[in-house]
Parts: sequence; structure tokens; C-alpha cells
Amino acid sequence: MEVKITRKGNETTVFFIGRLDTPASQEVAKELQPVLENASDTIILDCKDLMYISSSGLRIFLSVRKEAAIKGGKVIVRDINDNIRSVFMMTGFLNLFVIE
Repeated sequence: MEVKITRKGNETTVFFIGRLDTPASQEVAKELQPVLENASDTIILDCKDLMYISSSGLRIFLSVRKEAAIKGGKVIVRDINDNIRSVFMMTGFLNLFVIE
């Protein structure tokens, strides 16, 4: 699992590459700490290259959403594939996030 974070103006984009499974989730959560500190901005979770997401990965998405809500930020999930969309649909995440 690889995570790339870019910042442009008041927008932070997090690119997820690979499988966000339980073992990878712990490392990803650490890498996202700076993003959570700036959660008052717009956070884009780019899932174009995300192949799989576990329940631990879903919890990471929820923690980003929660922190943004507390700090007045906005979270957008971008470019989910059909497999991830299916997981989002089954778990109700389609209703929790702005999906582009």
C-alpha cells in the first residue's frame, strides 16, 4: 500500500495506491496525521488506484470525515472503481461522502 499526499492551496489530495487492508491501515493512519491536522480545508481521497478496502480502511475514511466535520472541512472521495463502490454501497458510505 502506498499513499501520496499533495497540497495545493486549501486542498489536500490523498492518493491511495494498492490494497488498504488491515495490516496497511496502521501505517496509512500514521501517514494521514498531517492531513487530519489540516482538516479544516478540502480533503480529496483519490481512489483511482485503490484495489481493495477492508473494514480497517473504511475506519480511516470515517476518521478523516469526522475530523473534517469537527474542523469545518470538506471531504470528497474521487474515482472509486466498481469493487470499492460496491463496498461503499453495502456499508452506507455512499450516503456519508461526496463521491466524484
